[in-house]
Amino acid sequence: MGDPREPPEGAPEGGSGSDDEFRSVVFDESFVRAARIQELSAQERLDGTYRATRPRVGLGPFGTLPRQAVALLLVVFLAFAAAVYFGVSSPHRQAAPPSGNQLTTSLVALSPTGPVAAVADPEHPFAALPAAYGEGTAGLALPAGAATAHFTRSDVNRALSVVQRYLVASALAPATLVQGETAEVRALVTPGEQAQYDDSVNTPQDDQHHAATGWLVRFDPGKVALAVDGVRTSGVVRVGEADSGTLEVTTDHTFVYAVRAAGTSDGPVSLVSVRRELRFAFDRLDLSSDRLRLVDAVVQAGPTSCGAPMSSYLQPLLAGSTATAPQAVDPGDRSRPAWQVCGALGPLTGKPAAGR
Repeated sequence: MGDPREPPEGAPEGGSGSDDEFRSVVFDESFVRAARIQELSAQERLDGTYRATRPRVGLGPFGTLPRQAVALLLVVFLAFAAAVYFGVSSPHRQAAPPSGNQLTTSLVALSPTGPVAAVADPEHPFAALPAAYGEGTAGLALPAGAATAHFTRSDVNRALSVVQRYLVASALAPATLVQGETAEVRALVTPGEQAQYDDSVNTPQDDQHHAATGWLVRFDPGKVALAVDGVRTSGVVRVGEADSGTLEVTTDHTFVYAVRAAGTSDGPVSLVSVRRELRFAFDRLDLSSDRLRLVDAVVQAGPTSCGAPMSSYLQPLLAGSTATAPQAVDPGDRSRPAWQVCGALGPLTGKPAAGR
């Protein structure tokens, strides 16, 4: 007797005679019931235009991918697009982590010995200044660039250009002086110092590292207004090397501002002097990106009362004001910072730097 499971003609040639290999394609009953059966009309059969399969939506190269793969690609694309959008549109400026030396600042108040005098001619407030004080950038006296031991003349000129832009933005621009502008100065600071710069501007502290007035000259716009936008300047600039990979530029300038009380247009005008000795450092990456690192800043400002807070704004005494008597300093009181210094304001001169 033959096996009843075998076909009458016997197993096909080359076949195993077993249906094991077809089990993977056997449809169960639920699949058959769910199948959609569509009977063609006579006209459809005659026309021959009816397609037995559902047309595939045209997705180009993705048309042959499984639906799960297409869905995953779509999710990844949307996540990437969202990241780009929020990264570009975020109002918060991102700063690089602090790196290298951070700025150290010393603020010195210069106290007048009597009432602050008003200028004789408010229309020409700088008329009595020595001839050494030039108008704006003319008084910056940047030297001609010359090669150093490890930096080319082009490198030096590029550094001097960035320094000049920094001095203009931080000490000559009215928007910085009395309008609270800080972005232009920030754009010139190396990314490694921008976090310190932001902390200094947003939450100033008199701790030698986070004074806004170490980075820029500014007056409280609620108290002080510029009588004229022009600024008189006198100073020197020196170029050297801190090491073979660091170009160093030191500037020493005195800036003179004509100011009056905020909210007045015809009040008395007086002069405010601010001396800034700044030391800048450039590595080759800074030079290529037109950024600088401000390493040290020493600022003398007067007329100002001794003890007046100067970390957020310089606090000049206006015409007719007198300084409060300085407090006695107890050298044994270590609860007070030792770096707080006050001096007596003397007549403004145009003496050149020592050794010049």
